[in-house]
Amino acid sequence: MKKKAFRAAFPYTIPICAGFMFLGIAYGIFMRSKGFAFWYPMLMSATIFAGSMEFVAVSLLLSPFQPFYALLLALMVNARHLFYGLSMLEKYRGTGRKKWYLIFGMCDESFSINCTTDPPAGIDRGWFMFFVTLLNQCYWFAGATAGAVLGGFLHFDTKGLDFVMTALFVVIFLDQWFASRDHFPAVIGVVATAVCLFLFGPDNFILPSMATMLAILTILRGGLEKKEGDVCP
Repeated sequence: MKKKAFRAAFPYTIPICAGFMFLGIAYGIFMRSKGFAFWYPMLMSATIFAGSMEFVAVSLLLSPFQPFYALLLALMVNARHLFYGLSMLEKYRGTGRKKWYLIFGMCDESFSINCTTDPPAGIDRGWFMFFVTLLNQCYWFAGATAGAVLGGFLHFDTKGLDFVMTALFVVIFLDQWFASRDHFPAVIGVVATAVCLFLFGPDNFILPSMATMLAILTILRGGLEKKEGDVCP
């Protein structure tokens, strides 16, 4: 049963492997360039498994200890998972102890596959979703580990390498922009960020801008909800 579920899940994760390996390697090298030991990206990719937040965590670890700020930032960056979790309640029903790992390992890519894909006939749904999630985390862990090891041997000017995080968010933004016909939420995000950047400066604009976006979208949610395709069938 497990082997069949693994073989069924693996092909769906192959495209994700390429992206996760590249970003993971960049993340591992980035952490080494900031002076962290090789085991930092390995441990963080295994225990956090939140790509964008792991990049953000680098600056948090290098800045003065601000636990409340770190908590709020983590909640804001990963707030979308609240809605992911709600839409997966029915999908995860009856998966037994696997549910705990499915909850922990849910990332954008795993959610996308598990939400929209029905396993082939004769394949246990719980194990199928489990292996989709596990494989995706293994790709990210392998990439981060490879980058951490390579970062110890590569000696070059890493100036500008931290832009990979910005590039990641830009790609995500553009992907959502082209995938959606309603650009109003995206425009709100851009405008709110620009205003908060001007008001609070480059070191303090993230939380205010995300709070502003959340407040505006919450107030206007009735007009922004899509009629279909937002949640799992």
